[in-house]
Amino acid sequence: MRNLLIDQVREDGFAVIDDFLTPDEVQELLQVGRNLHQDAPKDERKVFNANAGAQSAQGRERYFLESADKVRYFFEEGAVGENGELLVDPAIALNKVGHALHTELPAFQAVTFSNRVKEVCWQLGFRRPAVAQSMYIFKNPGIGGEVKPHQDATYLHTEPSTTVGFWIPLEDATLQNGCLHFIKGSHKSGVHRRWIRNTDKTSDELLVYDRPAPLYPQSNFVAVPVKAGSCVLIDSQVVHRSDANRSERSRHAYTFHVIETEDCEYSKENWLQPPEDHPFPVLYERD
Repeated sequence: MRNLLIDQVREDGFAVIDDFLTPDEVQELLQVGRNLHQDAPKDERKVFNANAGAQSAQGRERYFLESADKVRYFFEEGAVGENGELLVDPAIALNKVGHALHTELPAFQAVTFSNRVKEVCWQLGFRRPAVAQSMYIFKNPGIGGEVKPHQDATYLHTEPSTTVGFWIPLEDATLQNGCLHFIKGSHKSGVHRRWIRNTDKTSDELLVYDRPAPLYPQSNFVAVPVKAGSCVLIDSQVVHRSDANRSERSRHAYTFHVIETEDCEYSKENWLQPPEDHPFPVLYERD
């Protein structure tokens, strides 16, 4: 398994591990995830746009920027009215919750720091891996938005490039409800653009893209439908996307990103920065 896993991630930029979680673990995370909306703020609802440009709300707000060690709630664009009122059932209004589920909520912490995750990181060659961030993604029926083609390294850049995403569907991810699509081998072409902290302190835009968005032919993508409880490993430079969910079935998923901290620099330009007194938690250290 070791060589196959490493070879596939290195060749394609992603790999699927079947039955990564047990059915009981899947149900526990689903139960917690489905109840997250109960703790969402009701006075000021923040909308999240996965295809954020420089003008997006998260590019201007510290609620998003300062979430490395907190649990923050982000709503779908179509779920919130002009005056902040909910237009849909609260249970299907959220886009995602992040970015410290792995330290703040025990159910997600147990999975993130499990021996299975450590074993995968070991197989991938990590020497001192740390978890940078985590998210619960809802992709609710009829309202779950499209995620346009992107590289995770645009947002979580390290030098050299080491970031790996663990994407765990808690419900079957299908062609109908918005499974992931990848361009195989696209991780070999470098980082196409970065979303970085704005050095212009007079600007309202706290985050800016350093280059225009690349264009990727739709015909280059392959769909990767996967069963609940599997795990998709995602190289930070592989180009991937997901369609909007126009089905009647949700596509809940838990995802987190691991970075190398030995002989590797996490960019100070990244939007996500750990507080000085709360560094990214380390999974293990090789002797």
